[in-house]
Amino acid sequence: MHNPHRIGTTELAVHPIGYGAMHLSIDRTRRPLAADSIRLIQHAVDELGVNFIDTADAYCIDDTETGHNERIIAEALRDAGRRQQVIVATKGGSIRPEGRWERNGRPEHLRTACERSLRALETEIIDLYQLHAPDPTVPVEESVGALRDLQREGKIKHIGVSNVGVPLLERAMRESEIATVQNQFSVINQRDEAEVLKFCEANNITYIPWNPVGGRGKAPQLAEISALLSEIALAHSTTPHVVAIAWLLQLSPAMLPIPGTTKIEHLRQNMEAATLKLTEEEMASFEC
Repeated sequence: MHNPHRIGTTELAVHPIGYGAMHLSIDRTRRPLAADSIRLIQHAVDELGVNFIDTADAYCIDDTETGHNERIIAEALRDAGRRQQVIVATKGGSIRPEGRWERNGRPEHLRTACERSLRALETEIIDLYQLHAPDPTVPVEESVGALRDLQREGKIKHIGVSNVGVPLLERAMRESEIATVQNQFSVINQRDEAEVLKFCEANNITYIPWNPVGGRGKAPQLAEISALLSEIALAHSTTPHVVAIAWLLQLSPAMLPIPGTTKIEHLRQNMEAATLKLTEEEMASFEC
């Protein structure tokens, strides 16, 4: 394993790049066959050393199949030897009525969601359970407090939060030790997250960036960044996506990127970022 990343202050040591499984489930038109998804996950674990997989109960098309992504992962890891190698992180607090993304951070919902995830993942304890997003109608203390109670009952090992700023994170930390923060972060979306990342570094919290290339709604900046990514990728005989992941890894020791893909070829490429070393000049070229 290349310089394993320790999650927060926990005992969990993982490969510096994890796998985000969302795309195996949420797109009705491009969702892979279950057999192909299972093959990809098993390849990631058996051949590439991936031992951190990120999922959520809401990674599905709508609420008629809540837990779809978790069930795919459980089937892929059903072999006891394989399952013991892998840390599975899931999330609760988002719901998918008729395919919409909505939030539900009520303690009673989170308890039900956790119990459902335990069944879907075919496990007695969840390695890392993250609040998917704060519910504006529920104090974050109540949501995190529910996860703390589930932790005390032995159903959750470690707790994380997602899509939070520093003020909400500080409030969450008063209720429980927080191992991870999962927010959007990339070469194109870094300025708003600088404060959160520094806070995580100072408090030994692992920062899990989603959407590692970014760009949604930022076409002019993306075009400029894409040209720079392509230029640096050419210099290193790799892909722009690998450069973007490598930049995250070198930016902070708190980073644990979880790039997602439905293709084994792209999965292999993504993992190359763990050994790609960008120069100081290349790193600085992406600074806001």
